[in-house]
Amino acid sequence: MLRSTTYQDVRGAAARIAPYAHRTPVLRSRRINEELGADVVFKCENFQRMGAFKFRGAFNALSRFTPDQRRAGVVTYSSGNHAQAIALSARLLDIPATIIMPHDAPASKVQATKGYGGQVVVYDRYTEDREEIGRALAAERGLTLIPPYDHPDVIAGQGTAAAELFEEVGDLDALFVPLGGGGLLAGTALSTRALSPGCALYGVEPEAGDDGRRSLIQGSIVHIDTPRTIADGAQTQHLGAHPFEIIRREVNDVLTVTDAELVGSMRVFGTVMKIIVEPTGCLGFAAVRRSAEGLRGRRVGVIVSGGNVDLDRYAALLTS
Repeated sequence: MLRSTTYQDVRGAAARIAPYAHRTPVLRSRRINEELGADVVFKCENFQRMGAFKFRGAFNALSRFTPDQRRAGVVTYSSGNHAQAIALSARLLDIPATIIMPHDAPASKVQATKGYGGQVVVYDRYTEDREEIGRALAAERGLTLIPPYDHPDVIAGQGTAAAELFEEVGDLDALFVPLGGGGLLAGTALSTRALSPGCALYGVEPEAGDDGRRSLIQGSIVHIDTPRTIADGAQTQHLGAHPFEIIRREVNDVLTVTDAELVGSMRVFGTVMKIIVEPTGCLGFAAVRRSAEGLRGRRVGVIVSGGNVDLDRYAALLTS
């Protein structure tokens, strides 16, 4: 039976991470508001420690380890942001960390993970099963496995970003959230229903990997092949069981956007708001731009999930 996660768990996580995590800024753009005809607020987790919201869930999970778990160490798998988050959190808490990363993960994310002290194990995301590798290493070495999204403590930590957003701006009419494995969306759902219950909540995933949308329609988790998309943080094959139980109950809909729309949103962030956002971090804003007609006159929130992208790749995408 799955361990349920509640908004009280989010509040507990907020207290645990407060001395370590950044309270990230909420930004607005007059030009974007005028173009969309809406009042749009951006919760900018690209300014979080290690450059993404993932620090929240990772630190919350590791801070709850027993002394024996801390001595033995943690293992996880990630395309990059959760990898860095676990590595940094483990360093802050003096816990050995083993990180399983795909061979084609962005070089900057691999380097950062190693820089934080994580021991990196490489695998092929298209031919090998990272979850199987993680379970095997945990069993062999006595490590505690903390997956990127399918864990109650991770979900609770991720929910603190939306909690901060609502505390700062009050009620919203709609909130758009990037969706990969579901940890951020599930945690956001807990905070949304507690703090702005009338807010319409949307998960947004790449068109090439619409397993979340299909899962919501079907009522059960849909598994897909690894999607080929520039949104590397959303190249998941299925939603986590823990997040899905919350998502199916609390989320209004799951939307999709194209890679071209992600590039367009990256360009707007860079030229109008002067901030670097990775492709995955643009999912929510891309959906807002696509849905602009139905959002006129509304107060709209966007979770900007991260800003970790190789500058050469960033430049190539914007000039392609």
